[in-house]
Amino acid sequence: MITIITLLLVVLISAIIVRIGAVALEMTGLSRDVAAFQAQSAFSGVGFTTSESEYVVSHPVRRRIIRILMLLGSAGVTSAIATLVLSFVGTTKEEAGYRMVVLLIGLLALYLFFRSKFIERVMRKAIKKGLSRLAPSLRVIDYSQLLGITRGYSIVQIKVKRRSWLADKTLRDLQLDKEGVLVLGIYRKVNGRRVYLGAPHGSTKVLPGDELILYGPEDVLMSLSKRLKGAKGEKEHVEAMEMAKARRVQEEREAGISV
Repeated sequence: MITIITLLLVVLISAIIVRIGAVALEMTGLSRDVAAFQAQSAFSGVGFTTSESEYVVSHPVRRRIIRILMLLGSAGVTSAIATLVLSFVGTTKEEAGYRMVVLLIGLLALYLFFRSKFIERVMRKAIKKGLSRLAPSLRVIDYSQLLGITRGYSIVQIKVKRRSWLADKTLRDLQLDKEGVLVLGIYRKVNGRRVYLGAPHGSTKVLPGDELILYGPEDVLMSLSKRLKGAKGEKEHVEAMEMAKARRVQEEREAGISV
């Protein structure tokens, strides 16, 4: 029975380590979902080959967190497997069945414990507070929350095609701000070299082949990426501006701003 309790303790400690790692990665600027997945992947040693992996390990602080998770994960997984095997070695069928029931109940309890929203809030708050003191190099910035990503807003990269409604117009003429869209930057090829223009001004002309970095309501951004030149494109622009006005009124009302 002691081995079952030991196994459950190993699982509990492993889950806490993964949660700490996820919060630490989130504090470096990753979104909550990406941070949680990368922490779990690093700890388990499975699946750490996603498109975000290069982005994660290119950051020195994140790379250190991932290395620690991998180290602790290798020890944790080995300990869990060894303890699991020892739990059922030399037992009768009745004892093995009883221990299996206890193990399943314990795992279910741990699962429900870590699935609790209240427990998650308390743990996140405690972990962030502890990490802020122990690791001041972590930047406590939640970009997902900061940019309202969970509230219908998003950042996208759109490549401007020749037939796009965006092509061959200045940002002032496009009036994307009236659709609730901000142009954060433009990637452009100049003499075979890819250059970046940050925070472009109104007189900047959008050229075919440009890659625009846009921030705004996700549905508007998706529609904008498909908008073509011509009367239909202009009509969609007008409709998007009307929708933006209504959205602004709603957001100001929710924020307690008189309209």
